[in-house]
Formats: sequence, structure tokens, C-alpha cells
Amino acid sequence: MPQLYDEHASKKATNLSINSDLLSKARALKINLSATLEHALKTELRKSERCNWLKNNKNAIIKLNELADKNGLFSDAYRSF
Repeated sequence: MPQLYDEHASKKATNLSINSDLLSKARALKINLSATLEHALKTELRKSERCNWLKNNKNAIIKLNELADKNGLFSDAYRSF
């Protein structure tokens, strides 16, 4: 799978707005906000990339499934289940 982003890129300070109660509770639990945000963004990026890939390849997937339904799979002769 291709790399989603450059994990070795430099860090960049960023300002953002967040619910004040959520922030104070996260700080009280010593949650690393930067690491948590990076993880959440990586998860969202992966989901978005997957969705885009499926959208871009939808027709090819349909055609391949139709071909397999019509002709079977090359491995059908070797199946033991």
C-alpha cells in the first residue's frame, strides 16, 4: 500500500479551537493532544483514501466480478472446500 504521508516530515505548530471542557479533561488525564490528533487524522485520511480508491475502481471491480461469475476462477480446479 502506498504511503499516506511523510511520517518524517517536520512538525508544524498549529492553532485550533476545541471544546474547553474536553480540553481540560484531556489535560487532566495527561492525554498527548498532538499524538491523539495525528492518530485521528491518519485514521480519517486512510478512510478517505480507501473510499476514493473504491470509487475510482468501482467499474473495474464490477467487471472483474462479472468475469469471475461468468468464467469462474482460475483456481477453481484446485479448491478443496
